[in-house]
Amino acid sequence: MAEIIVVPTPADAGRLAGAAIADLIARRPDAVLGVATGSTPLPVYDDLQHRLAGVDVSRVRAFALDEYVGIDRDHAESYHSIIHHQVTVPLGLDPDLVQVPDGQADDLERAALDYDAAIRASGGIDLQLLGIGSDGHIGFNEPGSSFASRTRVKTLTPQTRQDNARFFPSVDDVPLHALTQGLGTILEARHLVLLAFGEAKAEAVALALEGPLTARVPATAIHLHPHCTVIVDEVAAAHLADRAFYDYVYTNKPDWQGI
Repeated sequence: MAEIIVVPTPADAGRLAGAAIADLIARRPDAVLGVATGSTPLPVYDDLQHRLAGVDVSRVRAFALDEYVGIDRDHAESYHSIIHHQVTVPLGLDPDLVQVPDGQADDLERAALDYDAAIRASGGIDLQLLGIGSDGHIGFNEPGSSFASRTRVKTLTPQTRQDNARFFPSVDDVPLHALTQGLGTILEARHLVLLAFGEAKAEAVALALEGPLTARVPATAIHLHPHCTVIVDEVAAAHLADRAFYDYVYTNKPDWQGI
């Protein structure tokens, strides 16, 4: 079972996840991070700017979850651009050690295979940050995705495109396809940290944590992982039937256990 932590605000979640990442880097200066985009991980990156100030992160490597297909990498909403401006530069990472799937590749299937190979060659991801879509997707693994899937091209659902339209002039400008780590790829990370905030995520959070294991809700795949931490704010936890139990477990966990 995933560890489920309910916190008052996204900033509190950012501090918990930030502390876990900073501790990882202290133990492993060549740690491999899995980084995500969107508004959800921003509190984590904000917290890490302070925690990593003065820390040698020159050997830290990072892999992004996904990238739009066909969008110029210098476009403001490409994940190459977002990761560079929200993660690489603020945290002081070496740009040569931060990788994002190549959504402009002439051969996308080869680019997908190469991305999985690069993750394996790095020794694997130590800690993977995840968000969750309103339809329960993680990465761009839309409903129906295989739990064994690898990095590949996915067609984005109308709901995902509508949810992401806030970043573009209109929904018609949101790319139709993305290159994403598969659920099987994600599950190979040694620690998953899934974050969710706000009322719009409450139903997806409840289905992911308390519903049946199903490809209709790709985030349920986290139950197949031996070390997964889910951190949600009060609003996103509103539909959890067993909320009191999760609070009890977290309050009474051994002092030596981190998240």
